[in-house]
Amino acid sequence: MKEKFQLEYVLNNVSTSILWNSISTPNGLAEWFADKVSVEDNIYTFQWGKSSQSSAELIHNRTGSYMQFHWQGDEPKTYFEFRISLAELTNDVILTITDFALPEEKEESISLWNSEVAKLRKAYGM
Repeated sequence: MKEKFQLEYVLNNVSTSILWNSISTPNGLAEWFADKVSVEDNIYTFQWGKSSQSSAELIHNRTGSYMQFHWQGDEPKTYFEFRISLAELTNDVILTITDFALPEEKEESISLWNSEVAKLRKAYGM
């Protein structure tokens, strides 16, 4: 059974509107998360390389705040989420990623998210 985990990334020198664009639009997601992203009727198709692709349904979102997806064919009640917030004291922009992984795959999943967020930082000069 998969377990929920959360990762928090403090992102400097980025506006919330630019970050929102990078997590909510196909073009924004293709800058850092997948090689190609398309959307049709709340189904996002993510493609990596020439042959690997997965689809996820957008299950919840609040404009400017968060996007929550469920991988098609994954365990019920699992999701991955991108959430934007501001640190109260510093006003730093924070990207929180929530995901689920099997216990033996958790470290690999965390490493993958760290790598993806490093691409996000590079793409947007954060």
